[in-house]
Amino acid sequence: MSMDPTHIPSSEASNSKPVLKRNSDDVGWDDGVIVDVKNKNCLKCILCGNQYIGGVSRMKKHIVQVKGDVASCTKASKEDILKCSRKRPHVLGPLDSTEINPGSSDMTTSGFKKVKQPNINDAIWKKRSYEVSQYLARWVYEAGIPFHAIDNDSFKRFVEAVGQFGPGYQPPSQYQLREPLLKEEVDRTKKLLKRQEEEWALTGCSIMTDAWTDRKRRSIMNLCINCKQGTCFLSSKEVSEASHTGVYIFEYVDKFIKDIRAQNVVQVVMDNASNNIAAADLLKIKRPNIFWTSCGTHTINLMLEGIGKQSKFKGIIDRAKAFTIFVYARHNTLAMMRKYTKRRDIVRPGVTRFATAFLTLQSLMEKKQELQAMFISEAWDKSKWAKSPKGKTTFATVMTLNGLCIWRAQNAKKEIKEAYKQVETNYWPILDVIDGKAKGRLDSALHLTAYFLNPFYFYKDHTIQDDPIIMDGVLTCVEAFFPDDVNVQDEVINRELLKYKNKEGGFGRPLATMECATNNDSYDLGNK
Repeated sequence: MSMDPTHIPSSEASNSKPVLKRNSDDVGWDDGVIVDVKNKNCLKCILCGNQYIGGVSRMKKHIVQVKGDVASCTKASKEDILKCSRKRPHVLGPLDSTEINPGSSDMTTSGFKKVKQPNINDAIWKKRSYEVSQYLARWVYEAGIPFHAIDNDSFKRFVEAVGQFGPGYQPPSQYQLREPLLKEEVDRTKKLLKRQEEEWALTGCSIMTDAWTDRKRRSIMNLCINCKQGTCFLSSKEVSEASHTGVYIFEYVDKFIKDIRAQNVVQVVMDNASNNIAAADLLKIKRPNIFWTSCGTHTINLMLEGIGKQSKFKGIIDRAKAFTIFVYARHNTLAMMRKYTKRRDIVRPGVTRFATAFLTLQSLMEKKQELQAMFISEAWDKSKWAKSPKGKTTFATVMTLNGLCIWRAQNAKKEIKEAYKQVETNYWPILDVIDGKAKGRLDSALHLTAYFLNPFYFYKDHTIQDDPIIMDGVLTCVEAFFPDDVNVQDEVINRELLKYKNKEGGFGRPLATMECATNNDSYDLGNK
């Protein structure tokens, strides 16, 4: 295959803006062109006009509408999809040959061998592919590259580019990687971020910040931005020598609010540490139109912590911890457990420490029969641990799993009540913990407005609009989003919201009604 980087069809050569294509017979180039001669990886679909970074394989996935790697083409016909779905036959080079035995029974009277060329090609191609994979694997092992790097989309595009280049490709030098190529990639990344910046100005964004400690005990503070286009990293700062006061955190966040422009920022998300709360108070004073929002994961962790401290749960959690520590601390008991559970662990790490405790309780119940079979087995009876005090305690724990009152945190209070058969004395302490931890964290005007504007909830229960607390939150948000324009506030509250409530326009379309019937986080009514 000729690798002239670009090809200008003669019929289009006279146009003011020639169409650029690679000199390839791949069917993907029937519907794709190179947008910029300086960037051969920036392609444009002729059918729908979409642009993206990648090779011809991504173009074909775009047309065939393969989910996950690239946006689907909305203009592709059935013929286009069928054409790009066909596998391209393997083309072997001039050095690829097969031996022909003149004495073979497959020889024709003319002396030529009857062969099924596609089958031979496939066999040779498979062998060559495996040899290439061996070289790749050897480099991964020797350089200490993590195995999951093989799934990186950039690596797949690199492999495709090398294949299109053909023989003779020389990798860049260390200097090229360190200097010119790095600078070009920084510039490219900044250009990609412009899409995010445009989205910030259009629909707003959220600033998310967190502090953590790395393996070298250095304190790191990160700052990311989330919007409709996704999440991007913005800043990382070592703060080992600084005191993490509320003022320090506020000044760090406020600096980036200025860079992003305050009118583009909807909220700042932090956890519930006291210094972050102090920073939030300063934020409310200086920037009253920007919401402070508590980290949902951290708040749920506090809820689980509060529930776990209740007497009827604390004893159960402590016994489960003692059980798992006993099993995992001894290699022979661990091997025995994995034998009976078919190598399924009972410890299930969660997002937070207290979530892990409840997930472990759930895991114990799921593997109850296997664990009980282990502790009544001959192997356990013969082990030295069966007669030890800790072993006897562990035996008693696993044999009484049926009597343990194990509760899984539910998102809906209704399900919690049903789990306790509507016995108020049992479920009320749990609901009290949830309400107490959510207050001031997950009940802001922004949360209430999001709840009201979620059609899954509102169209199922129109009485939401009769709740004065919820509607006050909606009014607060409108005033915060349009602080200096009473006319826009009037338009939103007295006209636009009425369209939403009455299912006018797009809200009443059958597709919108169908999608709103399920709580689908990926559904975007604005794009329907």
